Amino acid sequence: MRLLLVEDKDSFRRLLEQALVGSPFEVVALGDPLEALRALEAGPFDLLATDLRLPGLTGLELIHRAKRLQPGLRVVLMSAFAEARDIVEAMQAGADDFLPKPFELGAFLALLDRLRALASAPPPSPQEPWVAASPALKELDAALRKASEATVPVLFLGPRGAGKGRAARRLHVLRHPKAPYLSLASEALGPEGVPDSQRRLVAGGSLFLQGLDLAGVEAGEAIIRQMEEPGLRWMAGAIGAPGARLRERFGVLELRVPGLRERREDILPLFRLCLERACQREGRLSPQLDRASERELLEHPWPGNLRELEALALRTARFHRGPVIRGFRDLGLAEQDPLILGWPGEGSLETMEKEILRQAEERLLRRALERSGGDLPKAAEALELTVRVLGQRLRDHGIPIEG
Repeated sequence: MRLLLVEDKDSFRRLLEQALVGSPFEVVALGDPLEALRALEAGPFDLLATDLRLPGLTGLELIHRAKRLQPGLRVVLMSAFAEARDIVEAMQAGADDFLPKPFELGAFLALLDRLRALASAPPPSPQEPWVAASPALKELDAALRKASEATVPVLFLGPRGAGKGRAARRLHVLRHPKAPYLSLASEALGPEGVPDSQRRLVAGGSLFLQGLDLAGVEAGEAIIRQMEEPGLRWMAGAIGAPGARLRERFGVLELRVPGLRERREDILPLFRLCLERACQREGRLSPQLDRASERELLEHPWPGNLRELEALALRTARFHRGPVIRGFRDLGLAEQDPLILGWPGEGSLETMEKEILRQAEERLLRRALERSGGDLPKAAEALELTVRVLGQRLRDHGIPIEG
């Protein structure tokens, strides 16, 4: 994990650097904010710790420009002179915390550790789409609001692709929106259950286990023991029934997430929302639906539920031409994307080849996951990988694998 430290006082910068020796951070320490901006332009960072008073550029200006370059950057502002308005402006610019000088090195390291957790297990966006026009989703939404008042484990049941992970993220946001959130595939866990490093990472937040019904017996027993430890809110999703002991631990509060066939009133607003977001990523205006295309969407059985709908929205954004969608005949409701790769950035032949291979691997993984209906073991078998290796590859590419 990369940390950019910007402090113009040489002695204090060296002191902080020394304190970070042996930490999980790869530290780049600079005294010039303009040089820091060049470092941000050259490559990604996870955290930025900056002083307020800097030569040539204030810490506030650096934060504004840094967040434009890397919107996901976690930021802490340090100062002995900051006024209330400076702190407010820093928070409005995207800073996560303020550390008044002088401070204990332990407080500095503890704050960085918390930001490291948020960078590695970020809380879901409160603006994540949540359409609840249908009676079935209104009922689930009411249940989530009630469940947000409790801290007991929650088990989400429902068909594959119905949005159990999305429901878990909504519950997390309703409970404690700024705490870390981590989603793991149960079938990829070994006999040790959830690794200690990942539990520490998400301490004080929520852990969502996808496919709890696919957890191995040894992993399940380890999870049950780990649930006795304080400081973590457990949630899980399942298609079928988990083992009896896991069901007993997670079954304190069970919530059912309906498939799209049970929530027809949500299909059109969901598709329009997914299409609009996909078009924004593709840099184009979102087309309108005519009556025929609306009818196709409503009559389709949606065996893949939300995952299938999102895939269709993405194909439409990429390949449909024209301001109006007049049916999905050319795109199909079940067709796969052709393999289209973008041009890599300028660089050596070896660097460009690596970028193309990375793009191709991501597309192939997404296609395998979609063809398997989100069934991780089935996708792993088709790709001749173990479930654990496939899960890691998906995480490396930021591909969600929850139901």
